[in-house]
Amino acid sequence: MRIGLTGGIASGKSTVASMFAELGAAIIDTDVIAREVVMPGRPALDEIRDAFGAAVMGDDGTLDRSAMRQIVFSDESARRRLEAILHPRIQAETYRQSDQAGGDYQLIVVPLLVESSLKSFVDRILVVDCDEERQIRRLLARDAESALQAQRILASQSSRDERLAIADDVIVNDGDLESTRAQVAALHEIYLSLA
Repeated sequence: MRIGLTGGIASGKSTVASMFAELGAAIIDTDVIAREVVMPGRPALDEIRDAFGAAVMGDDGTLDRSAMRQIVFSDESARRRLEAILHPRIQAETYRQSDQAGGDYQLIVVPLLVESSLKSFVDRILVVDCDEERQIRRLLARDAESALQAQRILASQSSRDERLAIADDVIVNDGDLESTRAQVAALHEIYLSLA
């Protein structure tokens, strides 16, 4: 059984996925895959350089993620160009990893599941949810350069309501870690019984 785990940026998807992993769930993380497909020497990185120029490349030949974020979160057509390069590769690698992962159930972490064709690949959808104000605080602490950029990143994703509308299950990640861990443990038991 494949569970699509999604949520807005800085909602706590990685934390929740780690908790499921501790319980023995197979985790396939499309964010990790996205970083792997743009490693030096991979065709996607060359295509990104061709599409966006040297400004998105670091001195060490890796993708400058900060520069890329600045471009794609302020220009919708640039974001679509980047997605056209990355999404088919991410999807193919997700399928490959899922075929090999096994387990009673798999959690496939897809931040943009609402918009993704991977939505039809999963059997259930788990949304990690928190309020937007908390997302912005976490995002500013983690990797947004400004409140304006944090707002742009949130605006570029599906809305909280759109995510909740496709959810079979929801983990509310507004409290402490123990509250989140208890919700994960309860869902783990449900998923094992469904599997």
